[in-house]
Amino acid sequence: MIDPRFVLLGAAFSMVGSISYAILAVRGRVRPNRVSWFLWGAAPMIAFFAQLHDGVGLPAISTLAIGLGPFVILAASFANRSSYWQITTFDLSCGAVSVLALVLWLTFDNPLLAVLAALAADAIGGIPTILKAWRRPDTERSTVYVCTALNGTITVLSLQTWTVAEAAFPLYLVLLGVGLATTVKMRTTSDRRADQPTSASTYTP
Repeated sequence: MIDPRFVLLGAAFSMVGSISYAILAVRGRVRPNRVSWFLWGAAPMIAFFAQLHDGVGLPAISTLAIGLGPFVILAASFANRSSYWQITTFDLSCGAVSVLALVLWLTFDNPLLAVLAALAADAIGGIPTILKAWRRPDTERSTVYVCTALNGTITVLSLQTWTVAEAAFPLYLVLLGVGLATTVKMRTTSDRRADQPTSASTYTP
């Protein structure tokens, strides 16, 4: 295990990734899905204020960064009309289910059920962006997701006790970050190869 203060480094990674993505959004080089980024910010921010109330300490800083970053990206999407992804009925449906999971999270007294509801809310809210990353990788960049995975990894390594309630969310961040970063990289590479002309043509006299 590493020193718990390393969560500050994880929080810094999250903010660096979010700010870099927000800058790209302002420039119109990425097109964030507002449903996903709103929900990715809402759940951690609710958790942050709950942690403050419970006197959690340093881990709350990591939660703040996880929640604040998406709201920075969401705000940046309004700076350029071409920098946001068109919201569909499917996106709104995912958002509605995610909000329902958030409500359940806030009503559960059982810590394990609350964590599972929070994970469900975050994951369902991210489905529109996951699909977009697969279909249109040119509208995404992997840096923010790599930073998310780094934050989750550092948080996991800094845990002093291992329980599902404490480890589930940072482990989820690792999986989400690695999964999305890999998807964007692989799909971008695949699209580039498909767009390249063949190096030589076959000539038949």
